[in-house]
Formats: sequence, structure tokens, C-alpha cells
Amino acid sequence: MEFDKEVNACGLNCPLPILRTKKALADMQSGQVLKVLATDPGSARDFQLFAKQTGNELLQLNEEQGTFTFFMKRR
Repeated sequence: MEFDKEVNACGLNCPLPILRTKKALADMQSGQVLKVLATDPGSARDFQLFAKQTGNELLQLNEEQGTFTFFMKRR
């Protein structure tokens, strides 16, 4: 999937992946896509809730060998 910006939050625990994502999205234009890498096992649930609460769209969520990849579209 194409994306405009990437955040690597691997090795960080809650709430840091979400905080880094929130900061990155604030610097982006509406409709742009952010790719986030994270290893926190709770991040899948956290990103789904974050998308619901903020109105940003979680386009895709993948997990491979303990690394989660999220694609979020800025509202």
C-alpha cells in the first residue's frame, strides 16, 4: 500500500505507539496515509480504538512475526 509518512514504534509500549501516531497525523494533510510499525501486542486493539475515537481511518492492519503494520488515513 502506498503511504506518505512512516513511524517506527517498534520496541515501544503503550501508550507511546499511539502518541507517536497522533503527533505524525497532526503534521499531515487530510487524506494522506501514515504507515506505523509496532511490536506492542496490545497495539492492534489500541489502534482500532484510536481510529474510532479520532475519526481517522484504519485502512489496514497486518501482523507478521510479532510486528504489527498499520495504515491510517488522516481525516
